[in-house]
Amino acid sequence: MLPNSERIYHDPLHGAIALNPSDPDENLLIQLIDTPAFQRLRRIRQLGPASVTFHGAESSRFTHSLGVMAIARQSFDRICKAYPQLHPYRPVVLCAALLHDLGHGPFSHTAEEIFGCHHELWTERVLQESEVVRQLLDAFDPHLLEQILQVYQKKHPVPLVWQLVSSQLDCDRLDYLMRDSYFTGASYGKIDLDRILIALGYDPVSQQLVVARKGMAAVEHYLIVRYFMYAQVYNHPKNIAATWILEQAFNRARSLLQQGELWADDTVTAWLSQDCDRLSLQDYLMADDHVFAYHLQRWQQHPDPVLAEMSRRFVDRDLFKCLDVTHLNQAQRATLLSKTHHWLTQAGFNASYYSGIRISFSRGYTLYQKGIKIQTPSCLEEISDLSPLVQTLTQPYERAWLIYPREIEQFLQTIQSTLC
Repeated sequence: MLPNSERIYHDPLHGAIALNPSDPDENLLIQLIDTPAFQRLRRIRQLGPASVTFHGAESSRFTHSLGVMAIARQSFDRICKAYPQLHPYRPVVLCAALLHDLGHGPFSHTAEEIFGCHHELWTERVLQESEVVRQLLDAFDPHLLEQILQVYQKKHPVPLVWQLVSSQLDCDRLDYLMRDSYFTGASYGKIDLDRILIALGYDPVSQQLVVARKGMAAVEHYLIVRYFMYAQVYNHPKNIAATWILEQAFNRARSLLQQGELWADDTVTAWLSQDCDRLSLQDYLMADDHVFAYHLQRWQQHPDPVLAEMSRRFVDRDLFKCLDVTHLNQAQRATLLSKTHHWLTQAGFNASYYSGIRISFSRGYTLYQKGIKIQTPSCLEEISDLSPLVQTLTQPYERAWLIYPREIEQFLQTIQSTLC
């Protein structure tokens, strides 16, 4: 890089994200972006297997992380103009925003469902155990890593610092709602980002992130958008079916590995045979979407019919069907699943791999991490106390799905009618 030349990332949402190497904070960001641990995020899809449902959903955790950092910089620098005493926290906010997803595994959140890992734990482990990342942070400020961890643990002494990164109205959510809407082609995720950022402020007494009263409508819209994105995109039944097939493929692979009947490289062997949260740093960071997809490609030729079938179904997008059984009570769902398993067994299927019940859940708006505070002339008020609209969004939303192969669809229609 030439002296003082800007590093520019052209983003479809935010335009040119320019980092200035003569600015110490932004020079650190450039160096962190260039580390192997961060570059790995290019190989982790933002929406996991959702691209089998929304063909444009090919964006990565890399692009999302840059977007979160860009929004965090814009919002923090704007607030800092009014409250210059906050400026020392700039590198903490920007680094925490950039690195917040460093610990995601293959297929993003889907890896957590399949393997039981926790990306928040792994983000902290990467920061602490990656020699390259740790050296950069420590060379900038020996206390920077500790402060970044305080942000992720919601323990930083200035709440605004962690609320910009992880709260009910944070830069992470603002970016992923916009980005996921853009790449899936869904119209639900269009939010008024400029209006929200203009409305964000700082309360010097409580040191919290607050929203000006004039920005409340934009925040209400943001919360509605989030509700619909979960209902129509993140919890789409085809996403649930794709995740089911991935889970069954790796469950079967794990069983075969224990029997000594599976080929897998060292990385996938470690993921299948060990507690995911206790893997070595190398085994964790070597795993990405490409590595796991390669194994699924190869396992299509495996002599085990279940592993071969599940691998083929995912690779070819030959997904199972999802039947909405939310209206059935627990006993009725159990009866339906039992009859489905019986029929599948009679037809020669390994029933437990081919059918099951899955629950999609959205918590709605909660007071998670102090909620969203609206700045009124007299005090700070919780948005759900001021807005009847937000009050309606506090109710959790749950749907239940029966997953099954399309080959038994006619049979299911018959037995479902007996339960209604």
